[in-house]
Amino acid sequence: MKTTFCFLSIIFSTFCFAQKEFQPEDSEVIQSVDGDLDGDKSPEKVIVYNTKDTTDMGNIRELQILKKINGKWTILEKSRNAILESRGGGMMGDPYQDMEIQKGILMITQAGGSSWKWGYTDKYRFQNGQFELIGYDSTYGKPEEYFSNVEFNLSTGQLNFEKEVENTAEYGKSKKETFIKKGLKINLQNRNQDKQREILLPQTKEKVYL
Repeated sequence: MKTTFCFLSIIFSTFCFAQKEFQPEDSEVIQSVDGDLDGDKSPEKVIVYNTKDTTDMGNIRELQILKKINGKWTILEKSRNAILESRGGGMMGDPYQDMEIQKGILMITQAGGSSWKWGYTDKYRFQNGQFELIGYDSTYGKPEEYFSNVEFNLSTGQLNFEKEVENTAEYGKSKKETFIKKGLKINLQNRNQDKQREILLPQTKEKVYL
């Protein structure tokens, strides 16, 4: 039991040292998760920090992905564009919800709004030497008005859109559409760097924003 405890303590101490080595100055850890992201059967560490740096939307968040190479932790990739700022959720405040790793996919969920609420989950896979956005699921709407749902597989290009309308007098009938949109190249570095990406659905004329 004592040997096991010491072994685990060494592992924990080694990671704590690595975290402190790469941690932005005066930042705080929001969440940390473990999981194999590059398929080598060895888990990576993914950490989200709340930094001291700010914009008009609050504190900037930094995401770091750490990988152990030859017994030493190193940064596989980091980004300040994948996570929204601390006030990016509007009236709801902090938009950050959760992060997890499932079957090698890094999933990040954020949400916000007021009476009209929005939420989405980004899904990243390590490919072509970087973490690319391969999936996007979102919900937007307000009770007694309408809710729209998007499931977008960026790998295949298939986008499924559904709008369930309660207030038909103002918004018309409920709608569904499946559309193929290929060619979008989104990754951890450019995720929220540019303006929102707009997709106009040809049949329903609805707009989807990424």
